[in-house]
Amino acid sequence: MSFETNKFNVVKKKKLEKSTFNVECNVENSVEIDKILSVCHTSQADSAEILNGVVNYVGYIDLCIVYLTVDGEIGTINASCPFTSKFEDNMIMVGDKVCISVEVEDYSVESVTSSNIKISCACEQSAMLVLSRGVETILTGDDDICLKTDEILVNTLVGEAKDMFTIESNFSIKEPIRKIISSDSQVCVKAVESGVNFVSVSGEVVTRLLYLTENDRFETSYVTDNFKEEVELEGVTRESVSEAMTTVRKSSVKCEIETAEKGVEVRVIVPIDVKVVAYTEKSETVIKDIYSTKCELEVSTISFEMSKQLASEFYEEKIDGTLTLDDNKPRVDKIMFVGGSNIVVTNSYVKEGEFFVEGVTKTNVIYLNDETNSLHSVVVEVPFVVSDKTDAEDGAQVSVKVALIDVDVVVKKGREFYFDAKLKIIAEFSCDEIGAVISTVETAGEFGERDCAIELVFAHAGQTAWDVAKSIKVKEENVIYQNPDLVFPLEKDENIVVFHKAQSFDSQGENV
Repeated sequence: MSFETNKFNVVKKKKLEKSTFNVECNVENSVEIDKILSVCHTSQADSAEILNGVVNYVGYIDLCIVYLTVDGEIGTINASCPFTSKFEDNMIMVGDKVCISVEVEDYSVESVTSSNIKISCACEQSAMLVLSRGVETILTGDDDICLKTDEILVNTLVGEAKDMFTIESNFSIKEPIRKIISSDSQVCVKAVESGVNFVSVSGEVVTRLLYLTENDRFETSYVTDNFKEEVELEGVTRESVSEAMTTVRKSSVKCEIETAEKGVEVRVIVPIDVKVVAYTEKSETVIKDIYSTKCELEVSTISFEMSKQLASEFYEEKIDGTLTLDDNKPRVDKIMFVGGSNIVVTNSYVKEGEFFVEGVTKTNVIYLNDETNSLHSVVVEVPFVVSDKTDAEDGAQVSVKVALIDVDVVVKKGREFYFDAKLKIIAEFSCDEIGAVISTVETAGEFGERDCAIELVFAHAGQTAWDVAKSIKVKEENVIYQNPDLVFPLEKDENIVVFHKAQSFDSQGENV
């Protein structure tokens, strides 16, 4: 007895275990620094190598360091610090896909000299593994094998594709400026749509510019540009569900200033990497039931897990918080500027029709103390929980990307900081499904010779011709053709007569 086998692939998404590690950043310096006022940091994975059991990847941390020199000048150093890290899991296999997220949870300035600034960054890494696995099942057998097939929907991976595009932001500042202190560009995805062999990704790029005017005032400007990019990916259809990950190449952002009649014209060029992953549902033919007319069969089934990708959802939320300055800190007489903000997402989940995101924002605030006429800095740390409605079910797996914009900090009574900002969140949901198929069939002994030519079967209401045929190990068509007056499924209990003598039938069920 021999069988042909069929193999189909299913996709499964799995979160790899979070872990932490430290990166020591050594930044070249050429000035005499009195104090570091703020450090703005962003981190991301760059390239990954996937081997069996391990993902090795290269990443980098971009730093924007704002400092005060011994001569009282404000300066900025931008640096990029590479690092390597890895994930280990016995489910990882060559050919899998992975989406890696790296966040700097905290940092400390270890030392500052006239030639070097050493900063230690505590990082947390997380990743979503996208694996495609084959499922083998029996498809056909010998002539004495009776099969009932069925169509099942399985979730499959179409593939992934990468691209790069550039956003150019142009805006005016209506007064002369002395210098640009820092610029920070963030990208957020608002919608992902599947087409025919392409994925359309649309969203916003928000650039924050901190500058010093000729009147020695610190000012902040925000500029927002919309984008819509198409990434080619063969095999995608309009029915596919796609997700996208976008990152700004911070170290390659260019900010150009040109003097105008009134103020300056600013041109910011922001290069953006985009990666899309697409999923689709496919119909596969599998055996639902099987038996033999000649021998007993031992049938084994296997179960398999797969992930169904749901449509991404975009949210805009407001967060706020307060901080009271420690008594040992100089009072705040004037906020000079916000040096930069960072956000760490600690958890995201779905519960009772709502989607929740938990995290912490940290904002560097530089302020003036009139008594000593000196600049000081403080970190305003605000934990947050935001929620909104979702169609995703409880227990759905969630992956989020968050952009923090429109940060505002004010002070009251010299010691109380009030913080508010906006979050732009793209959330990707998937739910796990379990399927099962017949995997192996073994013979367990042949039937003996039948001792009668006619068999009477007591069939029950609701039974099909297949049920009756399987119970006495004959072909289904024998039951149907020998009992033309019966309608299956049976409406009532019936006595069915089956002839076991050799007969053959034409396509209309007549003896030939």
